[in-house]
Amino acid sequence: MLREHKKFERLFLFAEVARQLSFTEAANTLGISRGYLSEQIKQLEQELGRPLLIRSTRSVKLTAQGQLVLARMGSIKSSLIDLDRQIRHDHASLSGQIRITAPSLFTQRFLLPICREFNQAYPEVTLSIDCSYKTHDLTQNDYDLALRATNNPPQNMVAKKLYQYRHICCASPHYLKQFGIPTSIEQLQQHQCLTAIEHETWWLNKQPLNIKPQISINDNRMLKTLALQHHGIILVPEYLVDEDIAQGKLVTVLPDVITERFNTYLIHPQLIDQSTRLTTFIQFTKQWIAQHAV
Repeated sequence: MLREHKKFERLFLFAEVARQLSFTEAANTLGISRGYLSEQIKQLEQELGRPLLIRSTRSVKLTAQGQLVLARMGSIKSSLIDLDRQIRHDHASLSGQIRITAPSLFTQRFLLPICREFNQAYPEVTLSIDCSYKTHDLTQNDYDLALRATNNPPQNMVAKKLYQYRHICCASPHYLKQFGIPTSIEQLQQHQCLTAIEHETWWLNKQPLNIKPQISINDNRMLKTLALQHHGIILVPEYLVDEDIAQGKLVTVLPDVITERFNTYLIHPQLIDQSTRLTTFIQFTKQWIAQHAV
């Protein structure tokens, strides 16, 4: 029995190496040494009598047998996560933990006040939030709920449309006074436009406009900071700047131009018997957004 337990552990270690194709990255993720990880994979290959990985000084690749093991372990992990969710959710009680993953901007603007007000009403529920832009696979990661800005929600999950937002062009009054207010999309090319990294094409009136920014950065909040400091024009989600526009700190540029719109979805795995606390939080979130954001 102990031998089977150890083999199961080695299979899970292998699955992490196979997903990342890096012993170093997998060891860091797992919180173990690279040497221990390498030794466990070697022992697993000896037990199975088949090579699972092709190793070189620069890369790690999967053999056909390795690909088969990875696929099976993905299915096993998904089943274990579903089992854990079903057991963890004591269905009649409004207590316990809800694990949420959501984008940073949405968390700051909407999710944090939602959680504060929810906890005032239901103090026995704890809320754990992964705040990032990484899109977690809920079949492989143990989150109860995900909030995502997308127009293509995953088909293997329950997806409930929560909120629609658009992007908006804006700049500070000081910048516009100094450089003038653009009156057409083409005139944007003559301005200092600031963009997010890898988002240097702006879709305006459903047509692409290629921007050559002096500064690009992978954080919309920092783009807003640059705009508030009079460095140029930005194109960001409206909910990031609407309060600044209302206070006169920023001014909408080309307000009649059609920009991209995105839907925010509330996404969760299909549970046959959903817990009371998760159902309550979902309804609370939908009502809060309807009252404050729509």
